[in-house]
Amino acid sequence: MILLPRNHALQPYRLQGIALPPRAPEGPLARTAFAAAHVIPDPLRPHSPWDSRPQLDWEATLRFRIGLWDQGLHLAEAMDTAQRGMGTDWATAKELVERSMREARAHPLCPRVAAGVGTDQAAPETLSSLDAIIAAYEEQLEAIEASGAQAIVMASRALPAIRARPEDYHRLYRRLIDGAAQPVILHWLGAMFDPGLEGYWGCASVEAASDFVLQLIAENPGKVDGIKISLLDQAHEEAFRARLPGGVRLYTGDDFNYAPLIAGDGEHHSHALLGIFAAIAPAATRALEALGRGDHALYHQLLAPTVPLSREIFRAPTRFYKAGIAFLAWLNGWQSHFTMPAGMQSARDISHYAEVFRLADQAGLLADPDLALARMRLLTGLYGIEQS
Repeated sequence: MILLPRNHALQPYRLQGIALPPRAPEGPLARTAFAAAHVIPDPLRPHSPWDSRPQLDWEATLRFRIGLWDQGLHLAEAMDTAQRGMGTDWATAKELVERSMREARAHPLCPRVAAGVGTDQAAPETLSSLDAIIAAYEEQLEAIEASGAQAIVMASRALPAIRARPEDYHRLYRRLIDGAAQPVILHWLGAMFDPGLEGYWGCASVEAASDFVLQLIAENPGKVDGIKISLLDQAHEEAFRARLPGGVRLYTGDDFNYAPLIAGDGEHHSHALLGIFAAIAPAATRALEALGRGDHALYHQLLAPTVPLSREIFRAPTRFYKAGIAFLAWLNGWQSHFTMPAGMQSARDISHYAEVFRLADQAGLLADPDLALARMRLLTGLYGIEQS
């Protein structure tokens, strides 16, 4: 039993879940599934967390990725989950991709690695023109392709900052899509994930933006593997994916509604490129196996209890969801400490972490309950909660 805060009071809680231990896939997964992974710092290396390059624990960071691959998932690398632009700089991201690619090549399951291409190597004040933004994107695209990873063209804050018009987006994305060595994954990240992306695509409405993006893809669909959409709007995603050209995937980034979106409506379905899959990998792998066998009941049984957990981790302000991902990695023994680049662990309060602990237990996602309980006791103690 442990005392946990809720509604400004302490309540006793007893562990009740049946743990789903991580394991290798026992059959094919029904969908292509990328897990976006976080990064693990080395807390003992002296540095200034808020204004210097993060000092990563490379061994732990890569071990976490190998653990995802061992469970049959692919890797979305150096994305916003890895704190791109919120504690992780481009130099670190580039090294991260290169190290992950070396590990992926040696892995027996031959996992795919898709990595974020952005503009964050350049200071914002230098990205004052479209030509400068294009040059920054192309520099990163060249580096990602040289590593052997597939490119994910991330949304850049630089475009809304210069009030880019649709024709500017068109020029940029045509250049990147057509010039890439292999088909790219596009990336539509809503302002709830990053307020600096408000007004992306230069359109006045989501409907107009959707028309623009679909036309962009249709101009050269052979060079677009798919598009990741993170707008937390199930109806929009369902309507959008039904309009995609054949062979172009919709990778859901909807961490609220992924279960029905991945299951599909009988005619169309979404694949996955999700931050939450890094936290719920044992359930996600089993659910996608069940879906591959046509066992929809088991699929929903496995994923249903993960949805409240994901909604808590991604609750507003959604951009701080990375803290919940790192917290669960700590509870599950993937890292020896609960610290994050830029001190991001402080972005959520103890009541949030207590609720994540409860919901992870109820979803069977505390692999070693004794370890998780001991670490939760340690964390509550730091907040002045005395356990009996």
